[in-house]
Amino acid sequence: MKLQIHATLDYALLQPTDLLLQMEAAHLPEQSVSDAVLTIGPHEHFARIAAQDGIGERILLRASERLTAEYRATVTIQRLLADVSALEALPPHMLPGETVPYLLDSLYCPATQFRCYVDAEFGDLRGGALVAAMRDYVARRFAYVPGTSDSTTTALETFVRRQGVCRDFAHVLITLARAATIPARFASVYAPDVNPQDFHAVAEVFLDGAWHLVDATGMARQGDIAKIGIGRDAADVALLTAFGPVNLIAQQVSVTRV
Repeated sequence: MKLQIHATLDYALLQPTDLLLQMEAAHLPEQSVSDAVLTIGPHEHFARIAAQDGIGERILLRASERLTAEYRATVTIQRLLADVSALEALPPHMLPGETVPYLLDSLYCPATQFRCYVDAEFGDLRGGALVAAMRDYVARRFAYVPGTSDSTTTALETFVRRQGVCRDFAHVLITLARAATIPARFASVYAPDVNPQDFHAVAEVFLDGAWHLVDATGMARQGDIAKIGIGRDAADVALLTAFGPVNLIAQQVSVTRV
């Protein structure tokens, strides 16, 4: 699968501001990036740094008055696809060390508060069958409603409200998986069938010795997803982190199959 990506950002800066930007598709064995061009408006500082777990890059910026960014790229997806429901989970003592942080509570994913609920709701299911049941549960019981959450909304709040956007669906699925002792992390991605078209978020779970993308919104399939970056939750892989006051003027994303 080949995707053509075009994304633009426009923010007003109320004062000279330091910024952390992550909007480029990551160069990975499972996806190759070509014809990539990132154009940043006037700025005082620009530096690339490694992103979480070395997947993708962040850009440290300092700018005044306005931040504009335009990104174009072609991404060829070469991911090995698997039926998540058929995969096995490793017991915690057998997990690779780098997966352990994704078993633990994080800012938006209070997994320990869901352990009793997961045991009661999902019974004797294990591994990928359990993840698939959780994915279907979120897709069936939660409503996708733009504007019903914000950057402070946790998985617990979304679970109570039963509505949110892709970020919230991913946080709930990650929280449920971790509560079942399955490593789960947050992935910021591009995908062509997201409606309305925007930056997208999905969960990624560690099963059968590898990471597998799972989208509880149902809008993105494993073979159509271009990863930007990953983290424990949205805090680790935000599109833009501003160390000062900013106002969004415009944001547009277009992802099309080639």
